[in-house]
Amino acid sequence: MLGWWMVCLGVLCCGLGFVRGAELAFDFGPTQVDRVPEGFRSLLAGGGAPGEWRVIWDEVPSELPPLSEKAPVVSRRTVLAQLSEDGTDERFPLLVYEPLVFGDFTFTTRFKTVRGQRERMAGVVFRLQDERNFYVVRASSLGNTFRFYKVLDGQRGPLIGPEVEVPSGVWHELTVECRGNQIRCLLNGRELIPPLTDPSFARGRIGFWTKSDSVSYFADARVVYTPLEPPAQRLVEEVLRRYPRVLDLRIYVPRREGSELVVVGARDRAALGEPGGSTEAKVLAEGRPYYVPRKDAAVVVAPLRDRNGDPVGVVRIWLERRPGQTAEAALARAQPILRQLQDQVKYRADLAE
Repeated sequence: MLGWWMVCLGVLCCGLGFVRGAELAFDFGPTQVDRVPEGFRSLLAGGGAPGEWRVIWDEVPSELPPLSEKAPVVSRRTVLAQLSEDGTDERFPLLVYEPLVFGDFTFTTRFKTVRGQRERMAGVVFRLQDERNFYVVRASSLGNTFRFYKVLDGQRGPLIGPEVEVPSGVWHELTVECRGNQIRCLLNGRELIPPLTDPSFARGRIGFWTKSDSVSYFADARVVYTPLEPPAQRLVEEVLRRYPRVLDLRIYVPRREGSELVVVGARDRAALGEPGGSTEAKVLAEGRPYYVPRKDAAVVVAPLRDRNGDPVGVVRIWLERRPGQTAEAALARAQPILRQLQDQVKYRADLAE
């Protein structure tokens, strides 16, 4: 067994062309059976009960043509399944891959709709910010449709895509490609939806999607992608180019698994991953800036907020110290820098993967 995931670097071929970057393949191996696969988190958009995601055994056709007439055309192996049959109408169980945020990528998976009285759907969610902001492309075996749509602030946009037969109990292949604000969607190798342009989400997480009481299986999922530089590092470098007299600049975010703050952007990249101190923790908790007087610099530590106004990160700015420097003056000098940073932060993902 190759393990539950593998990463390869190089020039990799995908269904829509060649992409230079990395490949991440999810095999949902036997060690994951009867549980949520490692690295994934179950989320719920809409109402109803959470999804019941786990790895199970199933018969899956080979992706490659048989070597001989006697070779088996299917094999029994592990797949990802969503098994909950809660029939709440606007209920969308999601299983999202947590470790990475993706910008440009091609995501391919096989899927099979198994059963469902209200719905029999399967799809993928991508460039996900949270449960209220993401893109979806999905196929319906009861409605015989292949559709793309966007969810923005919890509101679903128009459904785009054709009517097409999607037999239940049969394995199909779904592919999504994102390049900048361009989106392409394929079903069984056919680009049934015209290429789309949407600037709402430039990056985000990827995962699997079902609706209502749909029981659906997924297999052979892989993503070919261009690795992202930490977004906070890009913000730091933009500020330092615009304000070359800034002595130093660091951005901190809390770890997902705890409250400890760590550096995710800095003038000196060797500082990435270093822990924040008590001042950073206080700024994040209180949501207000602090002035830290020093002999060699005037230091301002301030919160960075998401689109809801909640602090999601902290920036520490080192400015040249001036004679008679006061807290008010230092905060005023830091304001243009803070505005430039804040204008580009709407989600935590704008700072850290």
